[in-house]
Amino acid sequence: MATIHQFGPFRLDAGAETLFREAEPVALGRRAVVLLRLLVEHAGSPVTKDALMEAAWPGLAIEESNLTVQIAALRRVFADLDGGAAWIETLPRRGYRYVGPPVVSASEPSSTVSSAPALPDKPSLAVLPLSNLSGDPAQDYFSDGITGDIIAELSRFRSLFVVARHSSFAYKDRAPEIKRVGRELGVRYVAEGSVRTIGSRMRVIIQLLDAASGYSLWTERYDRELEDIFALQDEIVRAIVAALPGRMEDAGREIARRKPTSSITAYDLVLLGNERWRQLTVTAMAQARDYFRRAVALDPQYARAHVNIAWTIICDVFLESPATATIEEARSEIETALDIEDGDAWSHGVFAQLLFLLKDDAKAEIHFSRALALNPNDADVAAVFANILVYWGRWREALTWIGTAKRLNPFPPNLYHWYHALALYSGRDYEQAVKAVMEARSFDRWSHGLLAACYAQMGRLGEAQAEAETFVSQRCRELHANGHAAPARTLDLARARADRYRNPCDREHFLDGLRKAGLTG
Repeated sequence: MATIHQFGPFRLDAGAETLFREAEPVALGRRAVVLLRLLVEHAGSPVTKDALMEAAWPGLAIEESNLTVQIAALRRVFADLDGGAAWIETLPRRGYRYVGPPVVSASEPSSTVSSAPALPDKPSLAVLPLSNLSGDPAQDYFSDGITGDIIAELSRFRSLFVVARHSSFAYKDRAPEIKRVGRELGVRYVAEGSVRTIGSRMRVIIQLLDAASGYSLWTERYDRELEDIFALQDEIVRAIVAALPGRMEDAGREIARRKPTSSITAYDLVLLGNERWRQLTVTAMAQARDYFRRAVALDPQYARAHVNIAWTIICDVFLESPATATIEEARSEIETALDIEDGDAWSHGVFAQLLFLLKDDAKAEIHFSRALALNPNDADVAAVFANILVYWGRWREALTWIGTAKRLNPFPPNLYHWYHALALYSGRDYEQAVKAVMEARSFDRWSHGLLAACYAQMGRLGEAQAEAETFVSQRCRELHANGHAAPARTLDLARARADRYRNPCDREHFLDGLRKAGLTG
C-alpha cells in the first residue's frame, strides 16, 4: 500500500515519490518531492529548516541556499493557480509551512508509476560495499578498496551490466533489503560480504543473491595472506561470474590481469590515496598525490600509482587549484603508466582528459574510445566523455552518453547532473537544464552560474540575478582562498570555463546567458 496525499488538483504518491496534477505527473526532482511530502504531512504547522534539509539531504552538510532553490521549484509548480504561489509560507529564520488547500491522506495500492530503472537485456549485477569486520573503522579504506577493485574487474566483462561504484556505495553502513536494492539499482543480482584482517591474514566472505527473490545463489569464505590480495580478487570475480546463470563460459575466460604490484604496502598507499581524492578538495588532492608518489617510490612499475598521480593533477586543473604540480608532470606519469600496462581503461580515460586540456582533441577522442571499449561499464568515463562532447559542440551525442552513465550509476555524483544540464543548455532546452541541476544533492558555484544563465535565457530575470549574485560571491571567495584577486569585470569569473568551448558560437552562448543575468564585461 502507498500513502496518497491529495490537495487541490494535486496528488502526491509518497511511495513512488511522484507528484501528479490531475492524471499527469509533474516534472519535479526527488528532493523537491521529499520536501513537499514533509510539508503536507505537517500541513498548517511549521517545519524547521533543519528538519527539511535532513529529510532531503540525509547526513549531508549543505548550504541553506539548496533548500531555498528547491522550495522555489515547488512554488513555481503551484504559481499558475489562484493564490498557489503562497501555498508554502516562509517563516523567517525558522522554516516553512504548508498553508494551501486541505490535505486528504489515504492508503492506496502502490502506484504503477516508478522511477526504478528497467532491467538490462543481459545479466545485471551490483556489488555492495564489503563490511569491515576488523573492529577498526580506520580500516574502512581497505574493505572499500577491495570492493572497488572487484567492481572494476567485473566491469570488464562485456556480457554483464555492472552498476558503478558510486551507486553501490550509497548503501554503505546500511543493511538494505536485497529486493529493494535490486529495484532501486535496476539489477537482477546483488553481491555482498565482509572483510576481516588479522595481522598478515585476511578473511573475505562473499555471497551472491537473486534480487528478485532474495535467495542466496552462492556463498564462499576465503582465508588468505594479505600478499595474496590480487589473486584472491581474481578468484572472487571468476566465482561470481560462474555463479550467474548461463555465465560459465565467461567464468572460464582468462582475466589476464597482471599482478598490479609486488608490494602490499604500495597497494595500501594507493587505497589510501583513492579515499582522499574522492573528496574532491584541493587539500585532499595534494594528500592523495603524496600517497601515490610514495607508492611509486616503493614500486616504480605500479601503473595505477603513476596514473593516479596524473589524475590528481588533472583534478587540480579542473578545481583551479594553486598546486605546484604541472601538466607536463601529469603527461609523463600517464605515459609511464601506459608503457607499463596499455590495456587499462582507467589510464586511457585519464589520458583522454589530459589531452583535452592540452587541446589535442583528435587524440583525446581516440583514448576515450579505447577506454570505453576496454570497460563498457565505466560510468565515470562515459560521463566525462559526455562533458567533453559538449565543449566540442556535440551536445546531442553528449545527452546519449550521460544517459548511459546515469543508467550505470543510478545514484550519480553531482557532477553528472552538471554535465547533463550543460548539454541541455547547449541544446537550448533551458527548462530541462534547470531540472537537471535541481537533481544535485548540493550546489557549488558553477551550479548557481548555470542556473543564472538558464533563467536569464528563459526571461526569468529575478531568479537569474539572484543566482548570478550567489555565483559571483562564491567564485570571488574561491579566488581569494587560492591567493588570487577578483577581476574588475564579473564576467571574467567565467571566462576560464567558457574557454573550454572549441566553437566561438558555443562560447558566446555560455557567456551570453551570464551577461543577461547581470554579469558585466
